[in-house]
Amino acid sequence: MLGPQGHGVTRYGHDVADAVARIDPLVRVVDVEDVAAGDRVIADAGDGAIVHLHATDRIFGTRPEDAADVVERWSARTRLSLTLHDVPQTSDGAMFERRRAAYARMVAAAERVAVNSAHEQQLMAEFLAGSGTAHAIALGSRTAAGTPDADAWADADVTDLTVLIAGYVYPGKGHRPAVLAAARAASELRSQGSEVGRVVVRAIGSPSRGHEADVEDLRRDAAARGVAFEVTGFLDDAAFVRALAAPGVPLAAHEHVSASRSMLDWVEAGRRPLVVDSRYAAEMDALRPGTLVRYRADDLATRLAAAWRDPASTRLAAGTSLSPTLDDVAASYLAWWAA
Repeated sequence: MLGPQGHGVTRYGHDVADAVARIDPLVRVVDVEDVAAGDRVIADAGDGAIVHLHATDRIFGTRPEDAADVVERWSARTRLSLTLHDVPQTSDGAMFERRRAAYARMVAAAERVAVNSAHEQQLMAEFLAGSGTAHAIALGSRTAAGTPDADAWADADVTDLTVLIAGYVYPGKGHRPAVLAAARAASELRSQGSEVGRVVVRAIGSPSRGHEADVEDLRRDAAARGVAFEVTGFLDDAAFVRALAAPGVPLAAHEHVSASRSMLDWVEAGRRPLVVDSRYAAEMDALRPGTLVRYRADDLATRLAAAWRDPASTRLAAGTSLSPTLDDVAASYLAWWAA
């Protein structure tokens, strides 16, 4: 397990590793604080060891090339398999070509590669053609069924129009479209005679490193439109779940995901989020029917207004299946490694 404890890829890797170890007690989970510590672990493991790593280029260093260098070095010393996250796509902008070249090197070096969706398999076919193939194992949920928290809504002011977005704040995550859509939705509702209270877009998380100024820009732009933009800052696991369960409209508005743990965060908290339509959103809609509401980007204001009128639509029905679970995923990994 490489990477900072709070990183989404590292946290999910731990979830999978713990589930695998519950099935196969011979599995050893090793935390390494940095690449140098990883070098020592790989050296100690020996040539015959089988090592698996959940990886994104950003956990290895500041450059995509750093990730490729490390994977090539480790693959030369042991039997290394990877689950790749954040598969390159054109929305990476100026970094796309460098990330594509680095991921191609990682795929070529590793003994075998997995990704977390059929969408990512298609991204690899589109942008990493010829570098190798990847096996798809969907992200697993921590629980078999969603459990809505009715108590969280007991004393809520149902007149407020609150939009909730989980995770780090950075450009492209959907906060700005949410502000614009929330302002339009409130205006439409009021014009129809509805008594809308405060209009709030709440980011459940903290700004990504280097994007603190974006928060102030969003606050100013939102205030000019009569919208309050709130940022909770970092929350521990229990507080994070409480914030997800709180009254408001859950929204996943990032159009360029390759796979999204935040969608699972919502459904595990018993919520049914609005999710901007994409190839990945359609795949998740088919995988866990009834757990999300897909919308077109230009239809967000209408969807927010509808959710405000019917708050129950933002909560899962009790007992809604969230399979595949982490235990299902662990079994899939063990079967894949054994094949």
